[in-house]
Amino acid sequence: MLFSRRRNFIKRISLTTVQICLAAFGLIFVILPLIFRYSVTLQRGILFLTFITYPRDLDLSNPSSVGLYATRSFFLNVRDSDVDNETTNNEASRKTSIIRIGIWHVLPRHVAKRFAKELHVNTDVFDDTDRNVTEIKDETLDLLESVMKTSFPNINRENENFFYERLMKMPGNTVILYLHGNTASRGSGHRLDVYKMLRNLGYHVIALDYRGYGDSDPISPTEEGVVRDAMTVYNYICNITTNPVIIWGHSLGTGVATNMLSQLNYMNEKGPKGVILESPFTNIRDEIRQHPFARPFKHLPWFDLTIARPMYSNSLRFESDQHISEFRQPIMILHAEDDYVVPFQLGYQLYRIALDTRGKSWGPVEFHRFEASHHYGHKYIVHAPELPELVKNFVITYRNEVF
Repeated sequence: MLFSRRRNFIKRISLTTVQICLAAFGLIFVILPLIFRYSVTLQRGILFLTFITYPRDLDLSNPSSVGLYATRSFFLNVRDSDVDNETTNNEASRKTSIIRIGIWHVLPRHVAKRFAKELHVNTDVFDDTDRNVTEIKDETLDLLESVMKTSFPNINRENENFFYERLMKMPGNTVILYLHGNTASRGSGHRLDVYKMLRNLGYHVIALDYRGYGDSDPISPTEEGVVRDAMTVYNYICNITTNPVIIWGHSLGTGVATNMLSQLNYMNEKGPKGVILESPFTNIRDEIRQHPFARPFKHLPWFDLTIARPMYSNSLRFESDQHISEFRQPIMILHAEDDYVVPFQLGYQLYRIALDTRGKSWGPVEFHRFEASHHYGHKYIVHAPELPELVKNFVITYRNEVF
């Protein structure tokens, strides 16, 4: 009898275990994909990841707190008549037509050094032994330095916008518009390293947070929305200066960049001099299939129906493989072999598509592979010792070209 009771007990435990496993399987591999299919909010949340914020105590209004001296933080207003398609029945949502986005303007190192006193910058930050610093000969700044110092003896909140814009307007400058990826804000660590490298090369850097990110208005992002944010900042730069502009997109920002350039070409508007795509992908459908988070799901027979296809239906596409053949500007693609977030083969595939589909008289396409042995992964190509020279050569080659 004791043996019979033990056997029945084991059977009940086994049956309960099987039931729990089946329920877990149904929840994870059936119910969740179905919820994802019908929830635009969830699709946007997974794509844009605005809930991921780091560092948590970052004060974006004070760039010097993260080591960015001579950097202003300001806001631009984006006109947007379609804030959120899911809430069009909400009267307040329909009336919202202005979105505020946060921006940094990082001065070139050699400019900041000239105006260290006026900008209240400690001269100890200028390390002349740094091998990554390029000595810049700025003849325009030589001529106007005394005038600028007389006009702006002390840079403060009241006059800093005029001061920074006046410097960006001076002939001979190059402006880099940086479009970040889908986590955190413009102030996360690896992005700071990019700004510092670019400022050491003598470039003005403009970096924005799309809607929903950083200190920008907490509006749910859409592809159309983040491209409009980038376009607004690009137009702001072009209204300030006629100097060359280079677009730098990283990860999701590469999709924003190619979409924006395609639209500029379609509208017959002045485009940038070139675009740098760091860790790019072909389109969101391919990226979802290759992303590490999708590995448990991508072999399910209903994966395309419940996950990939719904995002396309809701205009979350970022089709760089299509847009890359819709603008003429030169392109430089950077990708690390050990990038597991946006796999290397997607960046290389985009490069091959560009070679096959772009006009022969258009700007050239470069591809630079970074070996897995360096462990740059998805975020740290900026640490490659050859990168500054690659960027400098790209800018010098195309800053005065017209395609």
